[in-house]
Amino acid sequence: MIKFGVVIFPGSNCELDTIYVISEIIKRDVVKIWHKDKHLPEVQCIVLPGGFAYGDYLRPGAIASRSPIMQPIKEYVKNGGLVLGVCNGFQVLTEANLLPGALIRNIGTRFVSKRVKLKVENNNTPFTLLFNKGEIIELPVAHKDGNYYAPGEIVEDLKTNNRLVLSYIDNPNGAIENIAGIVNEQCNVFGLMPHPERAYEKILGSDDGLRVFSSIVNYLES
Repeated sequence: MIKFGVVIFPGSNCELDTIYVISEIIKRDVVKIWHKDKHLPEVQCIVLPGGFAYGDYLRPGAIASRSPIMQPIKEYVKNGGLVLGVCNGFQVLTEANLLPGALIRNIGTRFVSKRVKLKVENNNTPFTLLFNKGEIIELPVAHKDGNYYAPGEIVEDLKTNNRLVLSYIDNPNGAIENIAGIVNEQCNVFGLMPHPERAYEKILGSDDGLRVFSSIVNYLES
């Protein structure tokens, strides 16, 4: 049986949404992982949820990236384990050097909360198998520091090696090259600013986010 682990930091606020989608919608086991834990339970995918870990002090994700749980997560990634980082989770992954670049303050410095259209740039990942390449999807965003930035050579590497997974159609935050989501070189770590756990059925405005979680399950069961 596939089991997900959801990491909870002080200030996380999307863990219950994530747990609900996993346990009630895709019907898979899920366990909470506390940021002070020094060992990981037996899980097949780890999710770093959205929120404001440690109140976003210093920089969003900076303190969380140094939590005790992050060292075993780094080992887990080295061994091929799947990690999904959403919004604040994406910020934590960049601060922990599990993904390149940084998430900086939005252009205009305002908090953005709305649904946005995205283009699926790469559907050949464990997280996007159930999408079509080039497909336009819709997911909500809710962030003040979602402006993805990286030096030119890193951005070029992301594009050349198909590590750019999602891009904004109408860029809400000023992200370079409209980048909304990327993977690492091994394609087992995915960070994105939009919230798939808030878009799992049409009554919410979109059910496109459900396919992120379903893609993970399909990949692990294949």
